Amino acid sequence: MSIEPFTIFTARKIITMNPSNPTAEAVAVSDGRILAVGTLEECKSWGEHTVDETFADKVLTPGFIEAHSHVMAGGMWTMPYVGYFDRRGADNKLWKGCKSVDEVIDRLIEVETEMSDPATPLLAWGLDPIYFPGDRLLAKHLDRVSETRNIFVHHASGHLATVNTALLNRAEITADNPTPGISLDADGNPDGELQEPPAMRLVDAYADLGSRLRTKEAIWNYATEARNSGVTLITDLGTSQLSDPDQVQNWKDTTNDPEYPARVMVALSSMMGGLDDPAALAQVGVDVREHTTDKLKFGIVKLMLDGSNQGFTGRISWPHYYRPPETHPGNGLWLLPPDGVADVLEPFHKAGLTVHVHCNGDEATEVLLDAVETVLERHPRWDHRHTVQHCQTSKQAQYKRMKALGMCANLFANHTFYWGDQHRDITVGPERARGMNAAATALREGVPFSIHCDAPVTPMGHLHTMWCAVNRLTASGQVLGEHECISAEDALHSVTLGAAWQLKLDDEVGSIEAGKMADFAVLAEDPTTVDPVTIKDIEVWGTVLGGIPMQADPRT
Repeated sequence: MSIEPFTIFTARKIITMNPSNPTAEAVAVSDGRILAVGTLEECKSWGEHTVDETFADKVLTPGFIEAHSHVMAGGMWTMPYVGYFDRRGADNKLWKGCKSVDEVIDRLIEVETEMSDPATPLLAWGLDPIYFPGDRLLAKHLDRVSETRNIFVHHASGHLATVNTALLNRAEITADNPTPGISLDADGNPDGELQEPPAMRLVDAYADLGSRLRTKEAIWNYATEARNSGVTLITDLGTSQLSDPDQVQNWKDTTNDPEYPARVMVALSSMMGGLDDPAALAQVGVDVREHTTDKLKFGIVKLMLDGSNQGFTGRISWPHYYRPPETHPGNGLWLLPPDGVADVLEPFHKAGLTVHVHCNGDEATEVLLDAVETVLERHPRWDHRHTVQHCQTSKQAQYKRMKALGMCANLFANHTFYWGDQHRDITVGPERARGMNAAATALREGVPFSIHCDAPVTPMGHLHTMWCAVNRLTASGQVLGEHECISAEDALHSVTLGAAWQLKLDDEVGSIEAGKMADFAVLAEDPTTVDPVTIKDIEVWGTVLGGIPMQADPRT
């Protein structure tokens, strides 16, 4: 077979993640795939070629794979950001964080005064109330912004929202509403905080949030933010309604654009409806795979069992939460009835789909492990790769069970930095906080794992998630769980081949070797040899996607 003229990229160093050929100086690319990896002379020997030295002073790694994020990360940037930490938008513009409730209100007032149509809802995102323990943002605060305009503020976790009194009244939310998750004040009246999707959906018709989160602009922003951080494959885990042909077509039309800068795995989501008939929803998951392209992937399912640990809605086993606020007594919320999880899981398992299940608390993890064991007893299936997502407080015994059941773990490594201090001091206490996001335990027990950012919950960017897994430093600079630190090499594996394995795409991406997609992260330094505390600060030039260089936007 003759090879058409091809391109050879040279680099200061190429880290392949292929143990048979771990480093190289050149990679040959033909028709979007890797033709050869090795010395420059070895690559030249394949035939007529052009040598591209754009990356001669750079380091190439396999393109980073984000196995848990959401397309709403792109849609959120159409709204004002009110999070605690400084954050870069999809255009690389830096947004300063809001350090108090008053700063949140000031930003919202500034936005509201510039809005002309009084019927347009004011939507904002990123609120992190655990950083304001003395004055949690409630409806009474938002009423200072407007007593007539609908206001909806999404929390950083994505599991809660705060709305103003006008929106509570328009949605007719009262203390008598049976929906779980409506927070009440000392007098027994709704205080404006809505906990978990069932409660937040009560205001959908008036807040109009969903229409902004899956537009073509959102899909583009999503991939742009990925490219800016070296990510070549992103996973929309649970934000899309694949039973809606229009949403599927929107994904196809957008990702088919040759300029679209990422590949996307889109999960079938239980949160978009359909669990009244799991078998029918599973069939949707099977049917939608016919739309798969090189840049658009299907075949996985997202289920949710519990909520957010920092939002006190995750399900934590005894002794439950350490020092919860008075507004959050009890032990979180179940998003699926725990005694029915096996029956929900079964149709997807039988259909050959890989199921990814949100389990922040270890009590939720235990329910999932029991359900997977039950389903495997009913319908034995090898190589299913069902995955525990977040896996925040999972215990050593649970990792052993994951290994025995053939499961994977996707750890929310960024939590150590963004909420590690709060987990130690407020949510789960010092001992359990040291064992959160237990990458070293997963490695020791032989559980295939990846790490993730869960954008928009935390910013897209695997250099930061790697930094978290390697150093386990909190925002205050303290090491939280030194015995769960992993090496930079293992962290890099988790965001390349580890993530590819979970998504059943390890035959296509995850390493730089002949036959795979020519997807690379282009970095200024080698993350496996720099001082580990500087991993997150490595400059990202951009990516190569299918052999096409795609440079990141400049920082502003």
